Amino acid sequence: MEYKRRISKKIRVGAVNIGGDAPISVQSMTKTDTRDVKATISQISRLKNAGCDIVRCAVPDMEAALALKDIKRHSPLPLVADIHFDYRLALAALDAGVDKLRINPGNIGGKDRLRKIAEAAKDRGIPIRVGVNSGSVPKDVLSEYSGPTWEALVESAKRSISLLTNGDFDDIVVSLKSSDVMTTIQAYRGMAGLCDFPFHLGVTEAGGLREGTIKSSIALGILLMEGIGDTIRVSLTYEPEEEVKVGIAILSGVGITKDNIEIISCPTCGRCQGDLIKIYDDVKKKLEGFEFPIKIAVMGCEVNGPGEAKEADVGVALGDKSGLIFSKGRPLERVLLDDIVPRLVEEAKRVGEEKLKCKIF
Repeated sequence: MEYKRRISKKIRVGAVNIGGDAPISVQSMTKTDTRDVKATISQISRLKNAGCDIVRCAVPDMEAALALKDIKRHSPLPLVADIHFDYRLALAALDAGVDKLRINPGNIGGKDRLRKIAEAAKDRGIPIRVGVNSGSVPKDVLSEYSGPTWEALVESAKRSISLLTNGDFDDIVVSLKSSDVMTTIQAYRGMAGLCDFPFHLGVTEAGGLREGTIKSSIALGILLMEGIGDTIRVSLTYEPEEEVKVGIAILSGVGITKDNIEIISCPTCGRCQGDLIKIYDDVKKKLEGFEFPIKIAVMGCEVNGPGEAKEADVGVALGDKSGLIFSKGRPLERVLLDDIVPRLVEEAKRVGEEKLKCKIF
């Protein structure tokens, strides 16, 4: 299937572009107390190392808003302020130098206050994400659509966007998030033809590591393959670095990005002649942090092993007390089980760096 991306305008968030022909970016949100500047900056640095492109911080009160100035000064990532209820927090965040605001216009306190935010953001060239969640749809819209349906999310987003565009502000990113996978998918589909603003994709309150990964992968994967989505955030009740890793894996899994390490492996069965789970974990751990583009196959037996290993850049197929290492589709050498991981990693680094140097990917 040919990938054809929805046409959207380009929005700048610090040094990162969202929409247009810009690469799809991966976001996360700090889970520290924003008022704790040191802890927040430390977590942002870890997110950067995990591959995060943009980070968002909750701003529950004025102390947190004022802390954004120091956080922004030391942040290696573009900084987004997450604002609810009090428009003064948004103004303070803008004064602190944030790169983007995330607000829900429906709970910010009325048109006049929203206008003040929009005017201040426009003066500074700062974009605003209109974030609509199923848990914050206006009561009259909920009544009209009998609950937080996808139609209600779209209507809420349209209303919020109009409040900004009527005030001559159009530096907008849109999100329509539900904790329900199908509602999320249908909401973005329904909104896709109604505006050209870039979309921030996500499933809200998706759950823990396993449940949240599954729900986010289904919703975001389907939308991305339909060409919908310009930036993504995987919401997990877990460490934010895992949100980034899952987001990157989703982009790789649907074939949008090709510039990271992909490890394929068999599920193992009674034919497996070694501890493939440990081999997989060890290879993954030893290659963590490397950014060269490479596909590695870790296979447990002779049924599909040699074929899959040949299709990958490098791979291994386990045999009796040994493994056959493949490189660039050809058998390279047979090594003992204890030597598989170091030899496979060595060859993976060699081939990956060679591809990176020659830009063969």
